Amino acid sequence: MTAPAPDNGPPPRLSVRDISKSFGHVKALTNVSFDVMPGEVVGLLGDNGAGKSTLIKTLCGVHKPDTGGFVWEGEEVIFESPRHAMATGISVVYQDLAVIPILSIYRNIFLGRESEVCRKVAGISFMMKEKAKEIAADALSGLGIHVPDVESPVAVLSGGERQSISLARAVYFQHQLLILDEPTAALSLKETAKVLGYVDEARRKGASVIIITHNLSHAWQVSDRFVVLYHGGVADTVRKDEVDLDDLADLINTGRRNGERGVEEEAAA
Repeated sequence: MTAPAPDNGPPPRLSVRDISKSFGHVKALTNVSFDVMPGEVVGLLGDNGAGKSTLIKTLCGVHKPDTGGFVWEGEEVIFESPRHAMATGISVVYQDLAVIPILSIYRNIFLGRESEVCRKVAGISFMMKEKAKEIAADALSGLGIHVPDVESPVAVLSGGERQSISLARAVYFQHQLLILDEPTAALSLKETAKVLGYVDEARRKGASVIIITHNLSHAWQVSDRFVVLYHGGVADTVRKDEVDLDDLADLINTGRRNGERGVEEEAAA
């Protein structure tokens, strides 16, 4: 399995190759293939039941695909677990489960990575709080995020600010691929604009992003390309300059655009 590279360009950061996954008699994914380039934002679109959640769970090591596989920066890889996917460079940011509200902002930045700001004395680990707070503030400011006090609990932050903590954490720890699951759900217009701005900043820093959202206008604002799933298959993979919002809506709803055959008809042909 090899990852095809565009002419005169870098190889894909991630290649998804012919991924299929079934649960009993239910086919959740069928021969799903697409690439994600370095510094690219890909909008992963599809109606409920299209296969988005299953695909993301295979990408982050929760499910193993029945067939097909992944190529990460030119090397074939099987993600054995979420921890393995994270160690490889993939971070999933969930809308509701990304932070722990009762912990401080800086503690959330180092959630699961406390050892990086700890030192041992007589076999007992102590967090170097001042160092942790300084690094947390730098990580946030690197994405243009400014909070009054990194010691404040995350509970006092707005929804958009909470998302920013998760994004800053992923970018700081050099995760090359960020998967954002409904990052703007239930946010105000102002908070949505902030989160989409953070996505743009992550891209400028070289991170690749897959954004999953039901809001086409939000996906349109930040995405370079779109992968549209329909009944577990890829209805189309298109660049932003190849489609408009009506085309995307047609692909989501029918699996086709401009009178083309749908993904189910292609499979049957």
